[in-house]
Amino acid sequence: MMEQKKNSYSMGIIIIGILFFIFGFVTWLNATLIPYLKIACELQHEWQGYLVTFAFYIAYFIMALPSSWVLRKTGYKNGMMLGLLVMAVGALLFIPAAMTRTYGLFLLGLFIMGTGLSVLQTASNPYVIELGPAESAAQRVSIMGICNKVAGAISPLILGSIMLKDIDLLEAKLQTMDAVQKAAELDFLASKSIVPYVVIMVSLVVLALFVRFSPLPQIEDPEEEEGSLQHSGKSSIFSFPHLWIGIVTLFLYVGVEVIAIDTIIGYAQSMKMDMDTARIFPTYGMIAMIIGYIIGIIAIPKYISQEKALACCAALGVILGI
Repeated sequence: MMEQKKNSYSMGIIIIGILFFIFGFVTWLNATLIPYLKIACELQHEWQGYLVTFAFYIAYFIMALPSSWVLRKTGYKNGMMLGLLVMAVGALLFIPAAMTRTYGLFLLGLFIMGTGLSVLQTASNPYVIELGPAESAAQRVSIMGICNKVAGAISPLILGSIMLKDIDLLEAKLQTMDAVQKAAELDFLASKSIVPYVVIMVSLVVLALFVRFSPLPQIEDPEEEEGSLQHSGKSSIFSFPHLWIGIVTLFLYVGVEVIAIDTIIGYAQSMKMDMDTARIFPTYGMIAMIIGYIIGIIAIPKYISQEKALACCAALGVILGI
């Protein structure tokens, strides 16, 4: 019985690890999409390119609370399948968006993918805690973080080699073309996104079916935990001050992380670096994060407490930011 339970935990962790890999792969494609769509859709202003990031992450803000309602209706396992299928719909929209070079359709596709991802993450995160002993939960969280960032390191390399290859040469050629030639070249450039996103769409559908029929246990709606709030003398989860501190911390952390990765290609270009060099920079950022996760797994709490590690990282972030 113990061996069977251990094998069930292992299979569950593998499945959730694959999902976290998907999170990272889809999320960190934005760093490549920003310069790509700026050229393909002939965006006139720098800020327009960053609507890619806005459209994707505003879905998290909008869907944060509705996601919990959705999961109460579907259950966590079916919720993960639903999230993957919604993401597939968003990826599908890249086909008409690329064929018409309509920036708004690209943004809508990203918003829908972000919506599906918010449901998927809300459903899958509890499994990281449930699939194993509570005392090793932090280790599993770090492992999932590594899966996420490894995917984030790979995705700019793959998409960049497809969509941004020889882009500097193309930009130079566009300056000498007439309107008809320019439109033809940009149509061809936009079409380069179709195959990758079709592959992503198919992968998401296959993974959704895999999750649906996987041996993952059902996690029930945590209404029982709401009763535990009453036992603690609190009327709401927002009565816990540490929750608010955590919300502010995560808001700042995600902002710093996303800005650093999604703007690094544009920053490199502003330093007169060619695109073939700049498009690899997001991968370097992801590798640095992976190293940080590995250090955390090794050092915490054996050599340094979580509290001291958090304080040191916060102080180091301020110093390096200056």
